Amino acid sequence: MSRLIVIGGSKGIGNAIVTSLLSSYDEVVNISRSEPSESHPNLTHHSCDVLKDELPEMDSADGLVYCPGSINLKPINRLSIEDFKNDFEINVIGAVKAIQTYLPALKKGNNPAIVLFSTVASKLGMPFHASVAASKSAVEGLTKSIGAELAPTVRINAIAPTVTDTELASKLLRNDSMIEKMTERHPLRKYLKPEEVADMAGFLLSEKAASLSGQVFEMDCGIVSFKI
Repeated sequence: MSRLIVIGGSKGIGNAIVTSLLSSYDEVVNISRSEPSESHPNLTHHSCDVLKDELPEMDSADGLVYCPGSINLKPINRLSIEDFKNDFEINVIGAVKAIQTYLPALKKGNNPAIVLFSTVASKLGMPFHASVAASKSAVEGLTKSIGAELAPTVRINAIAPTVTDTELASKLLRNDSMIEKMTERHPLRKYLKPEEVADMAGFLLSEKAASLSGQVFEMDCGIVSFKI
């Protein structure tokens, strides 16, 4: 039986991943604090706080996606040490916990793969992003290190999206003026929809990406790649 584990699959990008891949696996396991809005015969939900609770046991898995993240934007003089610790906990420690917990199950899976999430702010210096950029940069280092360690058994890649139209980024897209400015900032004159990111995650989990591991894929709408 094919099984995909998604940590944080009830909202935003995680929910888009769960929805898009329900027909690709015999079981999609969503582990999150909140209930998903949809139900499906292939969907199993476990209510769990990844940082505080023990993760449910799985005997095998073919894919693991860790979606929880943070957008904590403040000037450096207003960021507390606790802010940095909290962002590191949710972005890095949670991912490490999930990987350590489910690695034995993944090693029993069919062409197993892991997908993590970074941000374009790890490559592009952006004001007020010090805390999130620091923690997501650690995710990129984790991706490369674990990719080397687990080759050739388990592949691991990361996606680094630009602004995506989710609840997490709602403060950045809260009115027409901000939406217009965000669109104009990107050379492709757009920002991301969660479904686009879900498609990339699905590709990286699939056998079509069998030659890819330890990579960070910038879904940047050109904001990092181009200067126009």
